[in-house]
Amino acid sequence: MESYELIVIGAGPAGQKAALQAAKLKRKVAVIEREPVVGGACVSTGTLPSKTLRETVHSLTQLRRRQLINGKHTTMHALLERKEHVVKQEIDVIRGQLDRNGVDVVRGDASFLDAHTLRVQTRDGMRCDYRAKAIIIATGSRPARVAGVDTSDPRILDSDSVLDLDNVPRTLTVLGGGVIGCEYACIFAAVGTRVTLVDRRNSLLRFLDGEISSALAYQMRSHDITLRLGEELQEISLINGTGRVETRLKSGKVLLSEKLLCAMGRQSNIEGLGLEALGVSMSASGLVEVNAHYQTAAHPHLYAVGDVIGFPSLASTSMEQGRLAACHALGEKSGTMPKTFPYGIYTIPEISFAGATEEELTRDHVPYEIGRAEYSETARGKILGDHTGMLKLLFHRETLQLLGIHILGEGATELIHIGQAVIAHQGAVTYFRDAVFNYPTLAECYKIAALNGLNRL
Repeated sequence: MESYELIVIGAGPAGQKAALQAAKLKRKVAVIEREPVVGGACVSTGTLPSKTLRETVHSLTQLRRRQLINGKHTTMHALLERKEHVVKQEIDVIRGQLDRNGVDVVRGDASFLDAHTLRVQTRDGMRCDYRAKAIIIATGSRPARVAGVDTSDPRILDSDSVLDLDNVPRTLTVLGGGVIGCEYACIFAAVGTRVTLVDRRNSLLRFLDGEISSALAYQMRSHDITLRLGEELQEISLINGTGRVETRLKSGKVLLSEKLLCAMGRQSNIEGLGLEALGVSMSASGLVEVNAHYQTAAHPHLYAVGDVIGFPSLASTSMEQGRLAACHALGEKSGTMPKTFPYGIYTIPEISFAGATEEELTRDHVPYEIGRAEYSETARGKILGDHTGMLKLLFHRETLQLLGIHILGEGATELIHIGQAVIAHQGAVTYFRDAVFNYPTLAECYKIAALNGLNRL
């Protein structure tokens, strides 16, 4: 039986970083991965493919808007070709990193024989056992199955199978107004699909600052996306002969479309691991419960990170969780997860934020002021043709400490890191007032917003 100091189950973002951190510490480490390639859902079916598809579509629509190319018809093959290229390159990079650092990659499905021993069954039926002083569970998640939604029919898609489409549908119903639903609604609307998005909540992405959520809804409607908010699904029917999907809502509305995309959450991949037999605590929704160091209560040497522990379920935070868990498991000093980290939502336009929202500050009775800047106020915004982008700063009225940054528009997920750094160091909004930014850039919005907010005082 092969023994290791650390075994990581899953080679997604959290698992990769955990294994690489252990390898950098000169420890003997292995990763167990059941899929043929490393990278997890993040690389193969989730974050990377969807963001590549979004970038491809966005670039095409930008060129059309600037009249640099003609026509609006785009084939699904053309859109996915770039995705395949990027995914292959990223898999090669991850595999190379693991190989160079001496991480053993074991292929197969893992299950616990006891708290320190794993049995791995390969696709050809072979079984091998492995033992480790510490084990990190980083098995990720998959699209949640919803009662009454049969994704085995090619007309009904989830966030995995949507990447296997042969052609761009003329009409699409999206169930779920979360991040995945909003992103794909924007992607397909940009290539000419008539999209209807259904969500039982009355607003999109309720964790966003209210003003940004409303602005996104406005932009989506302006791109001919029909929003059916505050609506609940009653029944889905497949209409034979026409090849269409009929979606009935409890309000009595009926939606007809060529395809239906079910984007109603994800569920963690913990089945078959045998965690129940080990006494590992799990939530009602099937998430592994851990402490601040990502340890399970039942077995301190058993850790869990990434999507299997739930919020925030971002690739970026999962990577850091994996690194921190590996350090702690191996007795090495490490920091802690920062309280403020950036969120990126790749809708069209994209959104990013860090820190508090107006709603949170109001709830906590924090006296704050707002500074706003419109992309149209900058030369760079005019060059890009982005007349709807905006950057919003929230800061304390008395101390001037920066409390939150909210951005909607081109490059939002890159711009956010400037404000994130200031928040992390408890800086004041005056930093932006006194700073010099390259010209012409969108980053100038920070200075404009700071001056706008300070003038309000």
